[in-house]
Amino acid sequence: MTASTHSKSKKKKRKNKRRTSTLAVFVSVFCLVLTLGSAGLALMAAEQRKDGGGQPDAEAVKAKEEEHFLSQVMEEKVEPEQAEGDDGADAEPESRYGELLEDPQRMEQERIYAKETASPDEVVLAFAGDILFDPSYAVMARLQQRGGAIGEAFSADLLEEMREADIFMVNNEFPYTDRGTPTAGKQFTFRAKPESAAYLTEMGADIVSLANNHAYDYGEVSLLDSLDTLEAMDMPYVGAGRNLEEAVKPVSFIANDLKISILSATQIERNDNPDTKGAGESTPGTFRCWNPDRLLEEIRKVRTDCDILIVYIHWGTESTPQIDWAQRDQAVMIAEAGADIIIGDHSHCLQPVGYVKGVPVIYSLGNFWFNSKSQDTCLVQVRIPAAGEPSVRVLPARQSDCRTKLLGGAEKTRVIDYINSISDSGMLDEDGYLQPR
Repeated sequence: MTASTHSKSKKKKRKNKRRTSTLAVFVSVFCLVLTLGSAGLALMAAEQRKDGGGQPDAEAVKAKEEEHFLSQVMEEKVEPEQAEGDDGADAEPESRYGELLEDPQRMEQERIYAKETASPDEVVLAFAGDILFDPSYAVMARLQQRGGAIGEAFSADLLEEMREADIFMVNNEFPYTDRGTPTAGKQFTFRAKPESAAYLTEMGADIVSLANNHAYDYGEVSLLDSLDTLEAMDMPYVGAGRNLEEAVKPVSFIANDLKISILSATQIERNDNPDTKGAGESTPGTFRCWNPDRLLEEIRKVRTDCDILIVYIHWGTESTPQIDWAQRDQAVMIAEAGADIIIGDHSHCLQPVGYVKGVPVIYSLGNFWFNSKSQDTCLVQVRIPAAGEPSVRVLPARQSDCRTKLLGGAEKTRVIDYINSISDSGMLDEDGYLQPR
C-alpha cells in the first residue's frame, strides 16, 4: 500500500465512523421521543382512574417510575458527535503536500519519495562517509572471509542507528560494474559487483551520493552500470547522471508533511580535465562544483520549493584534518545561497564542525567502512522536529580491523574532545550535539 493509499484508507474509516456515530445518536433520540410519548399516555390514563376514585394500578406505578427515570436522563446533557465536514479537534490536518503525493508521475519525474517516520514529532536523518564494496580491497575481502553478513562490518548498536534513521545516506565511493577498464594512470581504481549493492539495503541506506572521484573509475560504462543497478533496486542517488540535468537534480523526501531535499556535488578532482568526468549536456558524469556557479544556482532554485535543504559535498584535502581554502570559501557561498545544513566528505579523516552564516557545517564525516586502517569516524544525526530548528549530533565511531563500531564512555569523549580541539566556530557537547562556541 502506498503512502497516499494508506492516507485515503484512514480518512475513509474516519468518515464511516462519523456517519455511524451520527446515525446512532439519531436513533437514540427517536427512541427517547417514543418512550416519552408512551409514558405520557400511561400517566394520563392513571390520572383518569385516580379521579374516578379508583386505586392506582400496576400500570400507573410503572408510568410513575418511567417518569422519574426519564427526568434523570433528560438532566444529562448529551453532545452528539460532530457531523462530517465539521472542524473538530480530532479532524486530520490537511497535508500541504497531499496533492503532490496523489501524483505518482510527478513524484517520479521530480525524484520525490514519500517516507514514513518512526515518530510524528520529528524526522531523523543519518549521514555517513565513504564505503567500499570492491572485493579486491581489504574491507570487502574480510567481510566475505567472515561469512558475508552485514553484522560483520558494523557493530550491532551502530547498525541499529543506521537502520532506525528515517533517512540514511552514505557516499558510494565506487561504481557497480563487471565491465570497463581502469582509468589509466590512476593510483587507486575501484569497482564492485552489481549484486553487492544489496548491502545498501541491509545497512538501512535510503539514498547514496555518487558525487565523488571514484564513480567513473572504469570509464563511462561503469558509471552507467551503477545508475542502472541503483535504479533496478529503487535506491535513490544524487550527484551523478546520464547528463547534466540528471546529475544536478536533487532527491527529496516528504516526511511528516515536511519536504526535505538533498543536493550532492564534488570539488574533486580540482582541475579542468579530471579523470572522473563531469556530466555534460548529453554525456554521463558527476555534478562537479570546482567552479561553484551551477551548484549555487541549483541551491537557490531548490530552496524555494522545500522546507529543509541539505548539501552533501565531496571536498577537502585527503588525510588532512584542517579545512582548506576551497572548503572555507565554498561553505560561505553555499550557506548564503540557501543551504540549511552542509555535510562534507572525501578527506578520509575527521575535520572540524561549526557554523557558517548560522548554517551548521560538518566538514568531513571521515571514512565509514572503507579500508583496513584503524581510525576515528562518525555517524552524523540530524533531527528535524515538527516545529523548531533542526539539531545536529555527531555519534563517534571507530573503523578498525575492517569493522566499524559505535563508541561510548571514555572513547566517545576522546573523539568529541578531539573534534572540539580542531574546531573554531562550533563545538560538541558531551552527547555530541553541535552548538555555537
